[in-house]
Amino acid sequence: MARHRTHRARGPKQGSNAPGPAKDLIYGTHAAEAALGNERRIIKAVYATENAMKRLHSAIEARGIGVEVKTPREMDKLTGPEARHQGIAVEADPLEALNLADLAEAKLVIVLDQVTDPHNVGAVLRSAAVFGADALVMTSRNSPPLSGTLAKAASGGLEHVDVVHVPNLARALAQLATFGFTRIGLDGNADQTLEMAKPSPPLALVLGAEGKGLRRLTAENCDHLCRLSTVGPLASLNISNAAAVALHIVSAS
Repeated sequence: MARHRTHRARGPKQGSNAPGPAKDLIYGTHAAEAALGNERRIIKAVYATENAMKRLHSAIEARGIGVEVKTPREMDKLTGPEARHQGIAVEADPLEALNLADLAEAKLVIVLDQVTDPHNVGAVLRSAAVFGADALVMTSRNSPPLSGTLAKAASGGLEHVDVVHVPNLARALAQLATFGFTRIGLDGNADQTLEMAKPSPPLALVLGAEGKGLRRLTAENCDHLCRLSTVGPLASLNISNAAAVALHIVSAS
């Protein structure tokens, strides 16, 4: 599915963005570089070690913003001891929120049903950026903040794939149907494979949380339930891997 990504005008927020911190802290080389290169990002501060500042000199210089130089230990304190910051962190305003109506012209979106692990959501965003998805839809509650661990796992994908938060997923899926989307829920127990469904755009791929899968109302608001073809002794994939495989299938069709 070849398409050109366009940035749509933002509508009124109307509760479309999930609650979160007043500022996003985005760390890690790829995530920070992407944030610096995103003209929609309002950068408030850049923190970096000497080595990281040299490594990202071009991206920082292009922004025309000063850097607060820190030691690796100070960076650990800033981002948290478990964060793999790679010596760089960007403090920025959150991206302006989108409404579901802004996706009326989209061709491919991913819908996550209460996936709360920021590593998984970030990895899904990374795959979404690789395969040209227009947006990721999640519930306002039971979804991780769009910074920190998620942004690092997305490896820059957060700056390239729009994220829409909705108060009710079943109603959001119903609204996507009015835009002409075919809604396909991934279910390991489904009778047909994703390839058998032969989906065409506009398309919404719907994935549930690991273990729980799709909730009943979510599944009922899908046009098809499909599984991924497998040939090995294990029949299931991590959600981020499943999303990548599904995106590859539909983008190649």
